[in-house]
Amino acid sequence: MSAFNSSVNRRVFLKGGALSLVTLGLSPSFLKRTALAMELPRAVRGKTLIVLFQRGAADALNVLVPFGDKNYYAARPQLAIATPARVGGSANTAGAIDLDGFYGLHPSLASFKPLWDRGMLSPIHAVGSPSATRSHFDAQDYMETGTPDRKGTTDGWLNRYLAVQGTCEASSCTPGSAAAPFRAVAMTAQTPRILEGASPVVAMNSIDEFSIRTNGGEAQRRIEALYRTGSSDLVHGSGSDMFEALKVLRAANPQQYRPTAGVEYPRSQFGQRLLQIAQLIKSGVGLEVAFADVGGWDTHVNQGGAQGQLAGRLGDFSQSIAALVADLGDRMDDVVILTCSEFGRTVRQNGTGGTDHGHAGAMFAIGGSLRSAKKVHGRWPGLAPEQLYEGRDLALTTDFRAVFSEIASKHLGAAQLPKIFPGYSGFEKEWLGIL
Repeated sequence: MSAFNSSVNRRVFLKGGALSLVTLGLSPSFLKRTALAMELPRAVRGKTLIVLFQRGAADALNVLVPFGDKNYYAARPQLAIATPARVGGSANTAGAIDLDGFYGLHPSLASFKPLWDRGMLSPIHAVGSPSATRSHFDAQDYMETGTPDRKGTTDGWLNRYLAVQGTCEASSCTPGSAAAPFRAVAMTAQTPRILEGASPVVAMNSIDEFSIRTNGGEAQRRIEALYRTGSSDLVHGSGSDMFEALKVLRAANPQQYRPTAGVEYPRSQFGQRLLQIAQLIKSGVGLEVAFADVGGWDTHVNQGGAQGQLAGRLGDFSQSIAALVADLGDRMDDVVILTCSEFGRTVRQNGTGGTDHGHAGAMFAIGGSLRSAKKVHGRWPGLAPEQLYEGRDLALTTDFRAVFSEIASKHLGAAQLPKIFPGYSGFEKEWLGIL
């Protein structure tokens, strides 16, 4: 996991009997704007980008399988995913899920295939950072700051986007505007590197941290009296505003939320965090940028092929994302989900049944408004020995900033791209036509 340098969000606890209020340092006016934003009609809803980071370097070659390249099988005699050819008259369930006759999905990504068939899935191969580092920490920082090989960058590219894209007065903010209280949310214990910076963001383990829990009666009457008299140094501002805002937030309590009929999220931490992102989007709180991450991709030992360690991780990952897409329904027309990992892994398997730190990787863009249906993006560099990066890794053909900037511009409407990605000059000319 990445070593985050950000401070934990300040929490203010006020306890009285059965009542517990968690404000995370937010003012009553912040919460009141949240309440107003929740009441806004669908007509003013904006776009949302959800970034999902696979920490630990996911093995791109077994995630998005280049079964059409014979060198793939030569390099991985035990780990390679079989071709999707039919065996004995029936589909080879242990083989790759064919996409276009050359690339296939790992069999544990079966829940992605319906998205591909609907034109909602755009895989990107041989993509990543131009940096040569094989350090998890450095590579994650470079991808999250958007500045490869520049260790002095103090803010993340998503925070820079928030800072340069739009402003408004607090009294007239709508979802998607700079002061919308839940404009940027990370479902993480601490603010991730990608969202560090001057623009305010919210980092939380769960939406329940923003709820008010009480059994009513004397406990609530005492705390309401405390707000009216202003006798507490722990809270400031209008008690009535605070309580009205919290009532709206309580109505969106995770314990009360029910996904769309027939949708069931995995019970994993990752699955439950995506459930809560769906909840925030459906609640109309102005969510423009959401972030979640998941570890466990550093498969040096016993990685497995069609089954095993990587397969289990991919199953939870894809099923959680598929549940999110199904839960959002037609809201996916306004949402793009982007998956990424700091780098890929070596082409050749190692002596312990795994793979080591590599170079280029793979991403997935998922949404209802993708332009190029049923296309795997990125130029394939090949896996012959002479085609490998430093003689061992999948070579890079697409800079991750080409993907990030295209989605920021075409989906979120970002302007001033050089301020968001300083030092990069490939805007438009290196874009892949995902949107």
